[in-house]
Amino acid sequence: MAFQPVIPLSGNGGWNFLQSTYDRQLQNYANAPQVKLDRAYFTEKFSEPVSTEAFLNDKRLLRVALTSFGLGGEEWKRGYIDKILTEASDPESTFLARLNNAQYKAFAAAFTPVNGKITISPEALDSITQAFNKEAFQSAVGDIDDDMRLALNYQDDISGLVGNGSSETAILYRILGNVPVRTVLESALNLPSDLRKLDIDQQAGIVKEALSRRLGINDVQDLKSEEKIGAVLQRFHAMQSVASNAASFSPASNALTLLNGGAGLGGQGGINLLLSGL
Repeated sequence: MAFQPVIPLSGNGGWNFLQSTYDRQLQNYANAPQVKLDRAYFTEKFSEPVSTEAFLNDKRLLRVALTSFGLGGEEWKRGYIDKILTEASDPESTFLARLNNAQYKAFAAAFTPVNGKITISPEALDSITQAFNKEAFQSAVGDIDDDMRLALNYQDDISGLVGNGSSETAILYRILGNVPVRTVLESALNLPSDLRKLDIDQQAGIVKEALSRRLGINDVQDLKSEEKIGAVLQRFHAMQSVASNAASFSPASNALTLLNGGAGLGGQGGINLLLSGL
């Protein structure tokens, strides 16, 4: 039987538990028989060069490779993946430079074919299989509670998106282009569901204003600090707890619930807010 992540609570209570047990749970997941078999299969296949055609036609191999780069579930995009690998092998191509997807860029860099063959060094193989453990585990977390998966994705991705030396506009555009990070921020900042219908410049302006108003963040570079990552995720889980109880509360009482640190929320939502210290 496959190891299933343990998340006894939703919201901040469950998040705090997951954070405190993450390393142990990840190790248990990585030692599960099916996960070990997938790693062994991937390593054995890439012990020698693999043709691009064979790679694309081997669903298991492609699944492990894509999962390792946070692209699990996209195996069906065979034509698109083929194009990415073809463009990656062409030194004159500008396709990848224009691609607004960091995961596919990293995937292409790792699996760039040379003369129709993909070769991976032993060091790169080890790095990819370690990434597979982590990404597959986080996907399994999402099968139990997708809010937890989103929070883990945010925690992993936000520092890289903010980076160093980028303009504020460039950072906001990257944030808006990353689905998990964007989803977490939209909830944490209580942004309207139809925000995505607006022009990208308007979206960026609204997110910047909301960061300042809701979290006191006036410099988007501050999003990568450990303190601000914690604040965003705490508010995300709190807002998700409120949303899950929306049928029982009016908008006014939901706001009062947040201000009162969860008093009156009741049930699971009250426990989550109490444990979070919000």
